[in-house]
Amino acid sequence: MKVLITGGGGFLGYRLAQELLKKGTLSDADGKQVPITQITLFDVAFPENVDARLKCVKGDLTDAACVEAALGGDTGAVFHLASVVSGGAEADFDLGYRVNLDGTRGLLEACRRQAKPPRFVFTSSVAVFGGELPEVLDDGTTPNPQGSYGAQKVICEYLVTDFSRKGYIDGRSLRLPTISVRPGKPNLAASSFASGIIREPLNGVASVCPVGRDARIWLLSPAKVLAALIHAYELPSSAWGVNRVVNLPGNTAVVGDMIDTLRKIAGDKVADLIEIKPEPRIEALVLSWPARFRNDRALKMGFSADKDVESIIRGYIEDQGIKV
Repeated sequence: MKVLITGGGGFLGYRLAQELLKKGTLSDADGKQVPITQITLFDVAFPENVDARLKCVKGDLTDAACVEAALGGDTGAVFHLASVVSGGAEADFDLGYRVNLDGTRGLLEACRRQAKPPRFVFTSSVAVFGGELPEVLDDGTTPNPQGSYGAQKVICEYLVTDFSRKGYIDGRSLRLPTISVRPGKPNLAASSFASGIIREPLNGVASVCPVGRDARIWLLSPAKVLAALIHAYELPSSAWGVNRVVNLPGNTAVVGDMIDTLRKIAGDKVADLIEIKPEPRIEALVLSWPARFRNDRALKMGFSADKDVESIIRGYIEDQGIKV
C-alpha cells in the first residue's frame, strides 16, 4: 500500500506519517489489512531531519505535473491535509481559491487516473458553517460559510462526494474543529490563538489573544484528530454510504475558561502572560463559527472527543515534556 499525505511537511501531516509508520498496515478496498510499502509527503517545505523511511516531494499543489509524479500510478491511500489556512485565505482571495479549490480539484483528477480508485480522506472544517445558526448544530445543519476558507472547504466536500459517487475515489471528508494545542510557531489561521494562548505562556512568552474572553470555539486535540484521520480511512465504504461528510466531535471551549484552566495548571506567572486584545477582523471570523454540536452520526461511527479542555492542556504539557 502506497500512501500520499499532502501537507506532509506540516505538524499534522508529519505526525500522521509517524502514526502510520507505527501502525504499519492499512485496509485495502476489500477491508484486508495490507503492509504500508511507502509513505510520500507532499508539501512546499519539510521539517529538519525528516524520518528516512518517508519519501519527501517538494512541490506546489497547483502544479499538476508535480502532483501526478508524487502520486505515481498505484497510490492506494491519500490524506489531503494541504491548504491555505483560514486567515490566509481571507486575506488573499486568489491564493485561497487557487490552492484550496483548484489544487484539490487537480489532486482529485490525478486520483481519478490511478490504476485503482484510492481511498481519499479530506480535511474540511467547521468553518463551512456560519450566518444564522441554531444554538446547537447537528448532522442536518446546512453549511453557510461566512469566509472564503469555509466556502472553499464546502465546495471541495461536494467534489469529494461526487468523485466518490462516480467511483473515481472512495472519499470521506472530516469537518475538523479548531485543533489545540499545536506545538511550534503561530500560523495565519484565524484560530491560531487557541494554541498560542496555551503554548506561548508555557514557553515563557507573551501571547496576545485577538478575541474576547467570552468567545467560544469547538476544540479537539491533535491526538484525537490523528486518530480520527486513521479511523476515517479504516471505516469501510458502506459505513459512509451516500453521505461522505461527518462533523467530528469536540469540546465547547470558552476562551476565558481556557485561560483560567491554564492558570489552575501552571499558575499566575504563566497565565498573566496572556493579553486580551480583540482584533475585529479575526474576532468577527471566529465568532461566525459554530461552537456546539450534536455528533450522533460521528459517535455512532466510532469517532470520539477529548474528555474536556483541561485534559487537552495537560495532554500537551505531557507530550511536550513541559514542567509546571
